[in-house]
Amino acid sequence: MGTLFIVSTPIGNLADITLRGLKTLFAVDIIACEDTRRAGLLLTKLLEDFAANPADKQKPRLLSYYEQNELQRIPEIIELLEAGKNIALISDAGTPMVSDPGFKLIRECIAQKIPVEAIPGVSAVITALTVSGLPTDKFTFVGYPPRKPGHRMKYFEDIKASQQYIVSTIVLYEAPHRIVKTLEELLSIFGDNHIVIARELTKIHEEVRREKISQSLLHFKKTEPRGEFVLLLHQ
Repeated sequence: MGTLFIVSTPIGNLADITLRGLKTLFAVDIIACEDTRRAGLLLTKLLEDFAANPADKQKPRLLSYYEQNELQRIPEIIELLEAGKNIALISDAGTPMVSDPGFKLIRECIAQKIPVEAIPGVSAVITALTVSGLPTDKFTFVGYPPRKPGHRMKYFEDIKASQQYIVSTIVLYEAPHRIVKTLEELLSIFGDNHIVIARELTKIHEEVRREKISQSLLHFKKTEPRGEFVLLLHQ
């Protein structure tokens, strides 16, 4: 019986790979990944930058595993694990299953009594939270907002309502082309609250803005938003 390893990968700076993560990625037989091309480039760079003897290392087989093919891939991955293959699951960046597919595979492995091990490491949620200056004793991660306008408004209203029961720092993700719309909706529901916006974390153009929602909205209306965003606010 093989083992499924859940491996966190860097969200930007490759030096953030853990020693255990690096060792695991080159020890498994197969890596299940969202984008095989991107994973291949990552492995090449890790070999170049961190392997003592790159020529001695062999890249594992890459197997595509993403939201659209998840249900079809799970039986194949389970069969490989039952045949004794060790498999690492990675996302494009950060910790797998945090707003990425994977929990259905984990659930099936547990049902089949296949060992699952987590190799901890970088997460954009925790990275942004630690530099935000907002309370960290309790936080609520709510992922990406829905795309449909009606669903989005209810999503934000439900988040605000939840703060009546547990006051916590709210953390969400957003894509650059929707950041202005999201800020407009947050302003209408939460008022001109203090917000922290982290962008391009651990990368060359890392930016962390700490200001009122209205100030962020004005800024991103004047610029071309780029990179993946983490938004944090506290009532």
